[in-house]
Amino acid sequence: MKKIAYWGGMVLLGIAIGYFSADFAIRGVGLGGQIKVGPWNTNLANGSKDADMYTRARVARYGLLALDKKETIYYTAGTDDAGEKLSGSCTYVVEGKDLAARWWSVTAYGPDSYLIPNDAGIYSFAKTTVKREADGHYIVRVSPDRQEGNWVPVKAGESFDLTARFYNPEASVYAAPAAAELPHITKESCK
Repeated sequence: MKKIAYWGGMVLLGIAIGYFSADFAIRGVGLGGQIKVGPWNTNLANGSKDADMYTRARVARYGLLALDKKETIYYTAGTDDAGEKLSGSCTYVVEGKDLAARWWSVTAYGPDSYLIPNDAGIYSFAKTTVKREADGHYIVRVSPDRQEGNWVPVKAGESFDLTARFYNPEASVYAAPAAAELPHITKESCK
């Protein structure tokens, strides 16, 4: 009887270790990976048949129908330019110019990797929706409090991340994904 209890315990321990180590391996910043550009990172295997089992698990958990890199490249940021975790207790300025793609968007996701519910019904900004400054660049505030101009609401007190999608990226992004020009994320204030 002791042997059965011992081996049964070992099997349960093995299952628990396997589950928690796999869960740990796929946690992190959404669909991010080994290619970094400031606070943004990507993994070109997302949505690809070349993806390893951990990348596939990350896509299943965070990607929700990730497309192959021939169609879309995803960059995710869970920190600001200073390396501090993005927090719904703060207001951030996201500033940049058009991403090198036929169409692009930047979307905020909550800690559960889903869109952040809000009364304004605003979840992202995109090439066709963002209002630009006179010189063509854009300034977007990401904040729990309503902001003038471009604004993406987040939930006060919760962490979030931003995902930039390059739909039909230009050849320069494929050639050098670590040199892609992405928006800066600067903390403006916190409560």
